Amino acid sequence: MPRTALRVRRWAAIAVLGGLLAGCGTENADPGPGAPAAAAGSGARTSTEVRPIEAAPRITDAKGVTVSLPKPPEKIVCLVALCDDILVELGMTPTATNSQVLAHPEFLGKEEAAKIPVVPGGFLSPEVEAILAHEPDLVIGLEDTHGKLAPALKGATTFWPLQPGSWQASVGYLRDLAALTGRTAQGEKAEKAFRTRLAEAEQRKSDKTALIIYGSDENFGVATPETDVAAGLFPKISQYPWKSRGVDGSYSLEEILARDVDVLFVETLSFGAPDGKLSEKLAKNPLWSRIPAVKNGKVIEVDSEVWAKGRGTRSLGVVLDEATAALR
Repeated sequence: MPRTALRVRRWAAIAVLGGLLAGCGTENADPGPGAPAAAAGSGARTSTEVRPIEAAPRITDAKGVTVSLPKPPEKIVCLVALCDDILVELGMTPTATNSQVLAHPEFLGKEEAAKIPVVPGGFLSPEVEAILAHEPDLVIGLEDTHGKLAPALKGATTFWPLQPGSWQASVGYLRDLAALTGRTAQGEKAEKAFRTRLAEAEQRKSDKTALIIYGSDENFGVATPETDVAAGLFPKISQYPWKSRGVDGSYSLEEILARDVDVLFVETLSFGAPDGKLSEKLAKNPLWSRIPAVKNGKVIEVDSEVWAKGRGTRSLGVVLDEATAALR
């Protein structure tokens, strides 16, 4: 797959932790309510219990990053979709954003999302001057992408770098921001709703083999539980035999054909103007039509803004709903 597409998908999904997780296939149980952990596997059932969240002007997240604010933040600029996801769950909206996830009907919808100012410069290079023009109390970005902005923001606002590697980590960030904003009841409600949804999906685990692929052209990548938050849910709700092969490793159509995939989820990544669906491009390969999911009409093009980039409890709830419906 083109190196640009690989980089963007890694930023849109999660960091690969230096590539050290390649091929290891972590299988971790839910560590308990509100406790972030590594990517979830098909171990113990997810707990639906939620610990109370206490409002606090200072938090230290699971990565050891401390955020201290003089008062609950009201003006928050989001440079990563997880931030938008959490704010919507807490009943807030960002002061500005560079994500498109808010346009999804399960978030604000296109009309309301269009009212939120967009940070120029795109996801990779948001403009510092434009960020500061909004006089934010807090700026939230992705550590491995936006960490370089920290020196330029220092003294003018507080920057909080996130690096989610699992749904538990995303829940941890939800709880942390709920504490900082004082929206503890909303945070507990969102966590409870997601945990309940995941636990119910686990109880109805499908025996069908699923696969998530992503890309912008005939070259594609496979989303694996070790390197993708949404894919981390799939061993709990389906048969998902895909393991990470490192930063640049992937699977061939021949290998996918050999696994008898029953349901195939496709994330089409767009670089600029839309140029067609990935599934339509892959259809040019004669092997594509031989995959059981293709034969049986079980190829589902999904919203990459939600599936690849959202990574919060609202986005992952959409993933669970759409996945479980297709896996029945």
